[in-house]
Amino acid sequence: MRAATTGSGAATTGSGAAGTGSGAAGKAADTPVGTPAATGVGGRAGRLLGAVFAALVGLFLMAPVLVTIASSLTTTSYVTFPPKGLTLHWYAELLNRPEFLDSFLISIGVAAGAAVVSTALGLAAGLAIHRYPFPGKSVLDRLFSSAFAVPTIVLGIGLLQWYAQLGMASSPLTLLLAHLVLTVPYTVRLVLAGLAGLDRSAELAAAGLGATAPRVFWHVTLPAVRGPMVAGAFFALITSFDDLTIALFVVTTDMQTLPVRIFNYLQYNYDPTVTAVGTVMVFFATVVVVVIERVVGVAHLFGADPER
Repeated sequence: MRAATTGSGAATTGSGAAGTGSGAAGKAADTPVGTPAATGVGGRAGRLLGAVFAALVGLFLMAPVLVTIASSLTTTSYVTFPPKGLTLHWYAELLNRPEFLDSFLISIGVAAGAAVVSTALGLAAGLAIHRYPFPGKSVLDRLFSSAFAVPTIVLGIGLLQWYAQLGMASSPLTLLLAHLVLTVPYTVRLVLAGLAGLDRSAELAAAGLGATAPRVFWHVTLPAVRGPMVAGAFFALITSFDDLTIALFVVTTDMQTLPVRIFNYLQYNYDPTVTAVGTVMVFFATVVVVVIERVVGVAHLFGADPER
């Protein structure tokens, strides 16, 4: 009888433990999978540290631009930071120096030409490399990739020698041709990246429905690579406008781009006129970015999904 009673108690205890286990299992089953165990103070602290770190990185990147803008407002006749007083005198001084305006017009004209020509050449070369087999295709593809690894000073010296052998005098055309060596590889690589993500079935479907090859290209292919094309044009514009190394070898005293003009000016002067010019260049770049954002969106330009 005692053994039976003891066995019954053990069974009862076992069933209680089983009930407790099943309750714990039920609670575990009710907990959503992937829910973090603790998202309280630790999670908020992590987000705060991430925001502070991002703000510090942004401040570090923007510091040179902010220093340049502040230095252009100083009342002293030399560049200093923090500025001693605030004035717009150095911006008005730019109006008395037409050589800066002439250099700006040369730079923006050549940069716009480089953006347009590079986009057209990049689209044609990208389509040829991506879709059509021809002798030397792999060599041409590697050539466009290796152009980024060649130092610009080497390109400048080579172009100077080449122009001298051909007897080509310095002009906006020779400067444009020199900048195309820098800008076309950007547009080719970006167009190739856009074509890699293009579904050919859409083109085949359009062709199967009776659309001609030009209509398929205009309504299907071109919209698919519009973002990479705009990105390539943007990079070509900024690269050409900002180039100094190559331009030093192919310009003359009568024809200088804005970066070359600033470089030569700083050899003999160090007044806030150059920081005012730099601020104008920053404003120009900002306007370009705003226009790109309005047209296609900066996030979409670099392949990101802004809706996420």
